[in-house]
Amino acid sequence: MPEAQSMTPAGRRIVAAAEELFYNRGITAVGVDLIAEHSGVTKRTLYNRFGSKDHLVAAYLAERDRRWRSLVRAAVDASDGPLEAVTAPFEALRVWSGTNTRGCAFINALAELPDPSHPAHRIAADQKLWLLDLFGELATAAGCPEPGVLATRLLVLHEGALATQPLPLETLSASIDLARALVRSGAPGRR
Repeated sequence: MPEAQSMTPAGRRIVAAAEELFYNRGITAVGVDLIAEHSGVTKRTLYNRFGSKDHLVAAYLAERDRRWRSLVRAAVDASDGPLEAVTAPFEALRVWSGTNTRGCAFINALAELPDPSHPAHRIAADQKLWLLDLFGELATAAGCPEPGVLATRLLVLHEGALATQPLPLETLSASIDLARALVRSGAPGRR
């Protein structure tokens, strides 16, 4: 599967069309004919670039993952100290949610592609594990007690905010407030 930087212009158009269609309509509901049409290429070109729909789905998710991780890292780097860094992925989610309003593409992919051997399933699962590990690393760096427990709780809050995003419930703000309270309650000197 080619990376975005090494893709031809046609390959980038294919991934962009696939992203729009898969995210808005669902992976299993979208065929390669529609993707080829929306990207202005032939099916042959699509298959020459990606080999299969499965690999195209993986390329779509890999590109989203790359952009998401970049946004999260920027939010962590912009934090005002280690305690604020722990909840930076929630601030990144606030930014991300401004243009991604149909929930989490990775959760959706895991639901649509339950086979763990599917290349896109692995990318989606790895994205969640990466975020869990990041929460743990940030909690450890901030000196929070039981960083693994805190990381799991923060991941559950984060994923809950994502899963309820399409509903008019304002769960993201509530999740951010709760995440900050969890971090503050375990912060060194606050016990």
